[in-house]
Amino acid sequence: MITLSEGWKAKMSQACVGLLHLVEVSNARSHPALTAAREELEGELKERFGSLDRKSLRELPVFSAYDSFYRDFKKTYHVQLQLESVALQGKSINSPSALVECMFMAELKTGLLTAGHDCASVVPPLEANVAAGGESYQRMDGSSQQLKEGDLFISDQSGILSSVIYGPDQRTRITGNTREVIFTTYGPPGISGDLIEEELILLEGYIKLIAPAAIRRELIVL
Repeated sequence: MITLSEGWKAKMSQACVGLLHLVEVSNARSHPALTAAREELEGELKERFGSLDRKSLRELPVFSAYDSFYRDFKKTYHVQLQLESVALQGKSINSPSALVECMFMAELKTGLLTAGHDCASVVPPLEANVAAGGESYQRMDGSSQQLKEGDLFISDQSGILSSVIYGPDQRTRITGNTREVIFTTYGPPGISGDLIEEELILLEGYIKLIAPAAIRRELIVL
């Protein structure tokens, strides 16, 4: 379902990307089992990271790898900022739906950047690429976004699904009617394929709390 472009292989040979494809999922606004898992994770994150400041978090291996990539674009890695809000400020993990909450939980537990898409709106195959600069798409909030040179992005046959710096698109966003879903995880240099595989397996486990009948169609790391 996904391949690496020649540009990715040439310019980002040390980077990797993973994909998880599940069918027979459900997407209620909330689920008791997921709520319990979320509260447990929030406690775990406070215990693991609550005594650290932003600088100390940034020096952890996973966050350091993403920070190195984001720094070239004068951006701060947003998953680290979300972790700070939970672990340091005591805020709860907020999401518009159970599937998205599962994704947020997996991101915060591992630190890895993930995007989710409704398969009904995806036109496969997908390709992971490095932006030349000038590619554009409609972001989740509906605004038009032009990519900067060197950003990593994933596209299908109809356009861009997400980029590392600017996030997921609106066209393939997860909705309350989503029953087949794709998650993609970006690993810039310094993030191993093994870490990405572990994160996607963790994500699948969270989803099976809300959809025990969910079936994996593919889990691949390139």
